[in-house]
Amino acid sequence: MEQIPNWFYRISAKAFILNEDKKFLLVREEKWWDLPWGWIEYWETPQEWIKRELLEEMWINVISVEKNPSYFVTAQKDNWVWIANIIYETQVDFNEISNFKPSNECLEVRFFDANEAKNENLFPNVIEFIKHFKPFNH
Repeated sequence: MEQIPNWFYRISAKAFILNEDKKFLLVREEKWWDLPWGWIEYWETPQEWIKRELLEEMWINVISVEKNPSYFVTAQKDNWVWIANIIYETQVDFNEISNFKPSNECLEVRFFDANEAKNENLFPNVIEFIKHFKPFNH
């Protein structure tokens, strides 16, 4: 297999969901906590993807997704893989979050503030997101 170049990025869209206390939602997938996400498909807008992916993986209906991203972060996942995340503020039905049922792709959901999240096993992009997160901007 050919080596992937150092400049290669895998791009994904992330749903950035805040509760009334300005805490953000993270999902636990096996050993990591991450923002709800998926790889952007060429036939979908990020907004379409977020609506589809949250419904498929978390059974959560999206009310709205902002037109423009709130954050853009990059992080090194492994020694050779860099990831780039486009993060969109997303409004959801909070009753559905409280009725969340685990799936193979999403084992647990929880709201965190930046300090609480730092105590968890975070995917590298979440560590970068926290560095830029400003709750008073939302």
